[in-house]
Amino acid sequence: MKGGLPLAILVASLLAAGSSGPEAAVAPPRPNIVVLETDDQTLAEMQVLPNVRRLIGDAGVTFDNNFDSFSLCCPSRASFLTGQYSHNNGVRGNAPPDGGYAKLDHTNTVAVWLQSAGYYTVHLGKYLNGYGLRNPLEIPPGWSEWHGAVDPTTYRYYDYTLNENGVLTTYCATPEPSCYQTDVYRDKANEIIRRRAPDGPFFLWVAFLANHSGGPREPGDPAGFATPDPAPRHANRFAGTPLPEPPNFNEADVSDKPTLIRRMPPITPRERANIQENWQQRRETLLAVDEAVTSIVETLRQTGELDNTLVIFTSDNGFFHGEHRIRTGKVRLYEESIRVPLLMRWTGNTSLPRGVHRSQLAMNVDDAETILAAAGDTARPGRVEDGVSLLRLWRDRGLELGRDLLVDNMPGVTHFDAIRSRNFLYAEHRNGDRELYDLRKDPYELQSQHATPAYERIRDALAARLHNLVTCAGAACRARPPLVVTAARRGRCGPVRASVAGSGITSVTFLVGGRRAATDTRRPFGATLHFARSATVRMRVATAFDQLVTVDRPIRGCR
Repeated sequence: MKGGLPLAILVASLLAAGSSGPEAAVAPPRPNIVVLETDDQTLAEMQVLPNVRRLIGDAGVTFDNNFDSFSLCCPSRASFLTGQYSHNNGVRGNAPPDGGYAKLDHTNTVAVWLQSAGYYTVHLGKYLNGYGLRNPLEIPPGWSEWHGAVDPTTYRYYDYTLNENGVLTTYCATPEPSCYQTDVYRDKANEIIRRRAPDGPFFLWVAFLANHSGGPREPGDPAGFATPDPAPRHANRFAGTPLPEPPNFNEADVSDKPTLIRRMPPITPRERANIQENWQQRRETLLAVDEAVTSIVETLRQTGELDNTLVIFTSDNGFFHGEHRIRTGKVRLYEESIRVPLLMRWTGNTSLPRGVHRSQLAMNVDDAETILAAAGDTARPGRVEDGVSLLRLWRDRGLELGRDLLVDNMPGVTHFDAIRSRNFLYAEHRNGDRELYDLRKDPYELQSQHATPAYERIRDALAARLHNLVTCAGAACRARPPLVVTAARRGRCGPVRASVAGSGITSVTFLVGGRRAATDTRRPFGATLHFARSATVRMRVATAFDQLVTVDRPIRGCR
């Protein structure tokens, strides 16, 4: 055979190569990961971030039911770094003895895990509360490059200090528009991306202060309210815009609420004006973030990195603007405080659909596992993770995990533990107060049903599950209703018989290849399915106690 290898040698060469040939799968390169996080941003404030919605959500996914497990800066960020609830990572507040920077084991975070897997890791902006108080030159383990805001200057939009790889640099000691904090973070992020783009995967966490309150105070700031500081170009952009007053604003009847809420007097006209000003400034402060995200995405595009970058946009916790008479702040268990935005894009991963919304429950304890799943098998956690990878839910809108979410706050007299299921919120306060909201009928949480006889069974079921969650770890935090599931073909080419058994089941929907084939609402829950090809049978199981879970079984084709 002239001009070629003998056939046997050619075949052996192809087999040895393994990945050769047109049908062989080519492993995609590991993506860059860029996390863009705001501070104290509510879900409603996404309204003033059109570019974030367009460039990230419309190009990827928006998780419509995303929550933070502990609505406070430091515990929320600790959960992001560890993939654990606060009772497992140990950060139970913003300051010692229960929380703060020093409370977290920094040798065991997502940054350490990614760096060990070959990622170049960069932090830019706010870290954990109290960072820099002990040693402003300290750099936590796991970070290849560090631009950490040093407390207490973290909370200044001007005259703030960054520890930049061991060198302290103060920006804008005299306030100037050119060194507004959000804009400086934007420019630094762009420089980092341009510099690192040619050199392999990087993980960049940009933690904006916006729209958290911060100095300097300005004329016209409301007395008794800590407000943010919008960029000068955005000042008064929303002046005259009416303050939204949802049904729970300045709630008229709080007799069903816990003691702390019942003690709050109605909001006065003067207080309402202060809330209005704070609401306005907070939204104006986010406009610079929207511009920064636009610039960062464009830099990724210009450097050729955009498609192969997982971009995540989120906030650490929500905020109140007069709902339930709460003038300002967070920490409470209501939706305004615990529901936060979560948008992602990764256009280079063709298994992930674009421009979709997902309604499944998601939480900040899922962020680390999602990042690790994107980074690949070489990036593994050094902790027992409480969360799950959200890439699965992004791919599969019908997938339901059957889990509940835990929401709590700091130890002490105001402590509560709460469980958030698909349609209910149930809470137990340390002083004995209870709350239960049916969010389908009462999305503004106006009337607690904890003492209503008709809700007794669901209350007791949620309470039992809550008591398991407060000490859960790992898989126990993701517990789903116990089910006995069977699905098998009869004979060589007979029908498929599928069945589900378990406590409290109200209905089972059977799907074949993603299409509904049957629904059963009576015991025993089963269906006889007729199809000849190989397919996956999915059983979508709903319970009387607000749990929804899917179970998949692969079925062989006819022989």
